Amino acid sequence: MSIIHTSRLRLQALKHDDLLIWHRQGREALEKHLGLVPSKWQIEPFFEAETLEALEHFWIPMAQIFPWDFAWYSNWEIILEEENRSIGGIGFSGLPDDNGCTMVGYFIDMPYRNKGYASEALGGLIDWAKQDGSLCQILADTPVDNNSSEKVLEKNGFQQFGEIEEVEHIETILVRHWKLNISR
Repeated sequence: MSIIHTSRLRLQALKHDDLLIWHRQGREALEKHLGLVPSKWQIEPFFEAETLEALEHFWIPMAQIFPWDFAWYSNWEIILEEENRSIGGIGFSGLPDDNGCTMVGYFIDMPYRNKGYASEALGGLIDWAKQDGSLCQILADTPVDNNSSEKVLEKNGFQQFGEIEEVEHIETILVRHWKLNISR
């Protein structure tokens, strides 16, 4: 079981079986299965749609294809220890590629935002990922109007390196690219 502990959080990588429970029976069944207090996430419809798409088309198949490295391809539940409640998710796009690069994404449930949890979770996941000697760089993208997410990245040493317009569902948004170079 892949678990990371930080000062206030526990990050738990979801195994293939956990992901199937979430997909087939819903979040409440997953949280019960994990022994968590039900959370009833409050997230923007865009993030909810993106999460469900990732669950079905990325996390489940990749966790099955890479059972030994599933933590690089899965959602990590961000659990607030004092409440034993999931307050968000975080994860990578997979093992580092041939250039030593991977990408990270995360979200926090609305009532728990602006309390430093995303920064703490990202820091914990980065520390875990650095154990892989092939990791050289972590990338992230944020919409230009998501100042909170940019602060999370800056607190963890990421630097902005570009912007691009991307089509997300039916709208075009301006996205900033960020990178964290891993020093050895």
